[in-house]
Amino acid sequence: MGLFLVGVNGYSQFYAIYVGVRLATAMLAYLAARQGDQPILGDLTALFLLAQPAGRLVAAFAIGLPKGVLLAVCAVELVAGLSLLALRPRGRFLSP
Repeated sequence: MGLFLVGVNGYSQFYAIYVGVRLATAMLAYLAARQGDQPILGDLTALFLLAQPAGRLVAAFAIGLPKGVLLAVCAVELVAGLSLLALRPRGRFLSP
């Protein structure tokens, strides 16, 4: 989009992506925890969590792996997403 972290438009886009999507993921996780009989909500939460390290992996080919704390955050996202899938209440992945 050609936006940088300068001015209102750049920061608006940054917050929309990083804050908005993470809040939506958190709300989906909360809904999944409350609606325990609908495993698809947990699956969607796991996919949202796993999409972040997947995006970082794609970026690693262009600019390299993240460093420091961000690498640890990536590991936590990966473990959390895979744990949600492993602890799924019913059999197969993405089954209703």
